[in-house]
Amino acid sequence: MLALSRKQGESIMIGSDIEITVLEIKGEQIKLGISAPKSVPVYRKEIYAQIQEANRETVNTLDIESLKKLF
Repeated sequence: MLALSRKQGESIMIGSDIEITVLEIKGEQIKLGISAPKSVPVYRKEIYAQIQEANRETVNTLDIESLKKLF
């Protein structure tokens, strides 16, 4: 993991098209701004984990025979 120090108003770049800016610092909370192309999904980690779990559950409940009938 890369750890960087940034002050309010400073940014980091990921590749050439994703910019993360420190917008505000209040106590232990930091507000970040993320500029990324619309084609790049941006999620909070806990939401991303929920999406991944829902996808796994969906795959596990698929009925292969029903899918074969569709094709």
